[in-house]
Amino acid sequence: MKFWILPFLIFASLTARAEDVRIQIWHQMIYGHRQVLAEALEKFEKENPGITVQATYRETEELRSSFQSAAMGGSGPELVYGPSDQVGPFATMGIVRPLDEVLGSDYFQNFDPLAAPVYDGKHYMIGDAVGNHLMLLYNKKFITTPPKNSQELIELGKKMTVDTNGDGKIDRWGLVFNYTEPFFFAPFIPAFGEAFLKADGVTPNLNTTALKDTFQFILKLRDQDKIIPKECDYETANALFKENKAAMLINGDWSWGDYQQAKVDFGIARIPMISETGKWPSPLVGTKGYSLNSNMKSEAHYEAAVKLLKYLTSTPVQLLFAEKVGVLPSNLQARESDIVKNNPLLKISADIMEVGTPMPVTPEVRAVWDSLRIQYQKVLAGSLQPQAAAEQAQITAEQQIRDMNEVLTPGVGATVLKVIFGIGIVLLIWLTRNSLVAFFKGFRGPQRFAYYMMLPAFIGIFAVIIYPFFYNIAISFSNFSLRTFQDWSLVGFHHYIAALSDPRFYSLFLKTVIWTVVNIVFHVSIGVFLAVIINQVIAGKGFWRALLIIPWAVPQYITALTWRAMFNQEYGPINIFLQQFLHMSPVQWLSQPTTAFAACILTNVWLGFPFMMIVALGGLQSIPSSLYEAARLDGANAWQRFRHITWPLLLPVMAPAALLGSIWTFNNLNVIWLVSNSGEPGDQTHILVSYVYKAAFNLYRYGYAASVSVIIFLILVVWGLGSLKSQFKKETK
Repeated sequence: MKFWILPFLIFASLTARAEDVRIQIWHQMIYGHRQVLAEALEKFEKENPGITVQATYRETEELRSSFQSAAMGGSGPELVYGPSDQVGPFATMGIVRPLDEVLGSDYFQNFDPLAAPVYDGKHYMIGDAVGNHLMLLYNKKFITTPPKNSQELIELGKKMTVDTNGDGKIDRWGLVFNYTEPFFFAPFIPAFGEAFLKADGVTPNLNTTALKDTFQFILKLRDQDKIIPKECDYETANALFKENKAAMLINGDWSWGDYQQAKVDFGIARIPMISETGKWPSPLVGTKGYSLNSNMKSEAHYEAAVKLLKYLTSTPVQLLFAEKVGVLPSNLQARESDIVKNNPLLKISADIMEVGTPMPVTPEVRAVWDSLRIQYQKVLAGSLQPQAAAEQAQITAEQQIRDMNEVLTPGVGATVLKVIFGIGIVLLIWLTRNSLVAFFKGFRGPQRFAYYMMLPAFIGIFAVIIYPFFYNIAISFSNFSLRTFQDWSLVGFHHYIAALSDPRFYSLFLKTVIWTVVNIVFHVSIGVFLAVIINQVIAGKGFWRALLIIPWAVPQYITALTWRAMFNQEYGPINIFLQQFLHMSPVQWLSQPTTAFAACILTNVWLGFPFMMIVALGGLQSIPSSLYEAARLDGANAWQRFRHITWPLLLPVMAPAALLGSIWTFNNLNVIWLVSNSGEPGDQTHILVSYVYKAAFNLYRYGYAASVSVIIFLILVVWGLGSLKSQFKKETK
């Protein structure tokens, strides 16, 4: 009797848990905001015991790409939180639900219009705060009155930029900001005369004197006035301001809570007016808000998600964020609270927004940002003049917008393709008919228990490997893109022809081959060298094995970002070492194409050699010591023993490892994407796989990206089979 009690209890507990509704939120809130969100969600769960909420942080670009990928499969989080410029792409794809039919039109009257962006006449997002705009932050320890115009900014910046100990290195900068990204220099463009978008929010307006003058203004701040660092990304600027190593910073209202926690006494002001034009820089003003996934698991999930959405945009929660991290509530009722009215930062922030420009939410903005980024970084690297960069940015933006919005129509090629696919499926079923029949019969035969035990693994392999593989092949022959996300169809070989006729494909392929060969050569040589030393010479072998495996064991994401910081021109340990110990000039690692590519290779070598070392150690331990003893008796030196004994016997072990390593390296997106910050400078550090990622998730060209990924797969199949065949011939001689 007791035997049946345990299954009953398990079933009862599972049934009880099944009544709970689990809601997921994907967001990109910074650390201080995440803490407030956790506090709000904890209270929500207590008030709604049948609902469990899981909040997952993702960096902004990762959030976009992951949500799009999940939406392809009809899944994803119930709520997604991010900046307002993701509204247009998500709405066009049909992966977020219009909120008008959910909340009612009257609901939005309680919010600032900026917090309820409209796209195609509908609301797809509701923001919990208004602003998300750039401003000048100044450290009151050094500055009491912020500069009013660019001339004052430069004069004050020069005074604040000091080398306190006389070692030739700047210890405090006058101004820091992430000036390599378009979003951070975009406010200056209208201050020089013209906006970077036409009034329709779609057409780029980049080939202008205003953009050229903006480029020159940033160059002047860096190279002539020397009040900003030679290299400065967001993390560097953020750290310098926190550590009182920068007097002024251009950043957004989202950063206030972070600096308050760091005990920085700061004030805020408008970005100074441009003295030459008499116009104020116009930061983009928008919101970060919540959108509902159009793919809901059930009606219960839908109702719970709507309840959570209303709660997170309610007055109490917005006041909690306003009090803890100092953001301006989007709820008009919340703004009447003393928490908001008595906050001096929010008062000044509202004044700054008066000269701001509403953030465009159309999908085409992504193409404009990307084209700006490419040409601007070439200007910073000194490889392109500002006027030429402005002209090329316009051309690139227009071309990318055309590619993004292209909708291919099925033609004769689609019919031919369907016939080929049909014949292929019938042929595959015919060739495997005996195996399929035997497989299904196995579920009724004497070994049926084993078959049922294998079934979950088979389903998992099919869902994770087989189905996505063939789905990707189908996409590569389709018109799957931004405009056809929910209604794509096969169109033929268009994308393959476009990829193979594009000269850039071959230049990227050559760069990918160089990337792979150089990495594998160093992986294998360093790995074997260390393995030989550990195996024969060094005492404490276990300790050294554990120590040297760390680079491979640490997640690539963390390692890549750490190495990126190490390559910083001003503060990176690598340049400090070169200057102090080798008396060399600092290297612009991440600002020049060749050195940026070399930086990526160095990082990947660091990540990859431990695997080869462990493989080589295993191979060395299988070599009989008697062979070395005999060689010593014959007078063979260390090099001869390695050449005639170690390497020949190690080769059968290292060859498959090198083959696997080459495939991994050929497809290694993380290092290139993170160390070079998405292909900096100017998209000149890409390899094929990062190029595919950008085409898919930045420019929404899914069909084209899928075709290039299939070509990559075929290249690796040919390479892998050729290598295995060559190795087999060597072993059978």
